[in-house]
Amino acid sequence: MKIVKALVVLIILTVVALAGFAWSGLYNVGADDPHWGMTESLLTIVRSRSIAVHSRDIKVPNLDNPQLIAMGAGHYSEMCTGCHLAPGMDASELHVGLYPKPPVLYKSGINDPVRAFWVIKHGIKMTAMPAWGTSHSDQAIWAVVAFLRKLPELSPEQYKSLTAHEHDPDDSDISINHP
Repeated sequence: MKIVKALVVLIILTVVALAGFAWSGLYNVGADDPHWGMTESLLTIVRSRSIAVHSRDIKVPNLDNPQLIAMGAGHYSEMCTGCHLAPGMDASELHVGLYPKPPVLYKSGINDPVRAFWVIKHGIKMTAMPAWGTSHSDQAIWAVVAFLRKLPELSPEQYKSLTAHEHDPDDSDISINHP
């Protein structure tokens, strides 16, 4: 019984200490002041595990359709370049001011289409990554993922050529059949 009482007291003291710390305002939430190392590590683990768990049942369609890639290029050009840049862009006012820094996708590309789809659709809290699934269909999001797979291969000229065309975001002629 003494152990249970000690645990309850410890839990209460921990909650009071955490509430006191939160209320004190000592932790600087400014985007121009990086997280503490421990905070950064914890947030990275939480983000990575959350995305892995919530995206595990997503099935990847065929992402090699040129029309789908072109549609994704149009979406990327309109929605993503301010933060994630594009071939030939070294920075943008928005990109410079963000913390954490968004990945420069024309350099890094994407490693996992499932993870990319989930992140684009649902966004990530407190990173400025919006949840595009609230305003875009799954087909449009898969189009962006298809384009992101090709993006690191594009020169600035190829990128401009691919994004210079108008693409209907609701183009129902484009198929995203699952294999």
